[in-house]
Amino acid sequence: MVAFINFLVNNIFNQVAILIGIVAMVGLILQRKPIEEVISGTIKAVVGILIMTAGTNLFTAGLSSFQTIVSSAFGITAPVAQSTLDNFTTNFGSVAVSIMALGFLFHLILVRLFNTGFVYLTGHLMWWISLVITASFIEVFPTMNQGWLIVIGAFLISLYWTLQPRIIHKYMRKVTHSDEVGYGHTSSSVAYMGAALGGYVGKPEESTEKINIPKRLSFMNDITVGTAFIIGIIILIAVFFADRNVVTQLAGNMNFVVWAILQGLQFAAGITILLYGVRMFLGEIVPAFRGISQKLIPGARPALDVPVVFPYAPTAVLIGFISSTVVFLILMVIFGMTGFATIVPSMIMLFFPGAGAAIFGNATGGWKGAVLAGAINGIFLAFGQAITWPMLSGTAPELAVLADPDWYIITWLIIGIGSLVKSVF
Repeated sequence: MVAFINFLVNNIFNQVAILIGIVAMVGLILQRKPIEEVISGTIKAVVGILIMTAGTNLFTAGLSSFQTIVSSAFGITAPVAQSTLDNFTTNFGSVAVSIMALGFLFHLILVRLFNTGFVYLTGHLMWWISLVITASFIEVFPTMNQGWLIVIGAFLISLYWTLQPRIIHKYMRKVTHSDEVGYGHTSSSVAYMGAALGGYVGKPEESTEKINIPKRLSFMNDITVGTAFIIGIIILIAVFFADRNVVTQLAGNMNFVVWAILQGLQFAAGITILLYGVRMFLGEIVPAFRGISQKLIPGARPALDVPVVFPYAPTAVLIGFISSTVVFLILMVIFGMTGFATIVPSMIMLFFPGAGAAIFGNATGGWKGAVLAGAINGIFLAFGQAITWPMLSGTAPELAVLADPDWYIITWLIIGIGSLVKSVF
């Protein structure tokens, strides 16, 4: 049984392309589509995910270099963890895997019984949330029976997967102008806040996609060109303040100016590829999922990863990233100067949740809402990292650096309520 669960996790849940391909194939079969349409739709859905992943990997590599340069420019060194994530996964990885597999079964049952509407299909986040829940419980109840830990953890994670897309969907409709796709991502808290507050600072008519730009800067209207230009300048400025040895190590034999420009271009190429992949797999998974909705889980729709909203406001993606990063860096300096905490910029978390939140903020408050939503993400990540690192010090504190906003909320709730229960009983 354990071997079977590990097979499911390693070969299906953690392989998003395979998971989406299976879902598309089952949906098309349930609709009794001809074999040629089943094969075509399945392959296109998988290829769309792979193209999206290729784009993500391309600019994620740039984000990693960006993070190193920025940390060097600000003289920030990450705190050393006494207990590492690698050690934690070695000792408790099987528990997290079991929570993930059983939790998904509970999730499907809940969606079917209560017609909650969305099936959570963001596979890689299923694994990370399982780890967060496992670490949080062990922090409070280090001697807890593993069987109970798995059952309780699976129930809690199934509630999150079931409720999260449903809660944010009223704003997801404003983003996509449809009901066909849900938002299944652990940035939902900042996306919700961005959308809820966006209307107080701006208007949806003032969308990021309608910003009036001077004629000489009209090239910024193209998301590929604008991204390459802005990110290239930001990296170039950071390079001048970074340690020469760090820059040399990253750039190799290349001139650092040329290297910085190429990083911006690579980032833009990644975004362009990602957007193409999203459009391709959405074009297949949405109609294919109707079979599952009609036959297996009435009314169900797929809840998908954050890039699914990128095509609806691509300029907001860049605005959210910049806003999120600027606010985080300001707080990073303030925390360091006051001795409150040492935090490090995790560019991947500043980018994806910041971009997603900005798109939701833009849907209700235009470009001002996008800026505000990105800033909320930066604030959340800064304080979340500072507060959560010591809370997970006995298990896997690196989870506080790798975290999306919802991770922090889950950790705080489990450790807070668990500590209260422990003190009472």
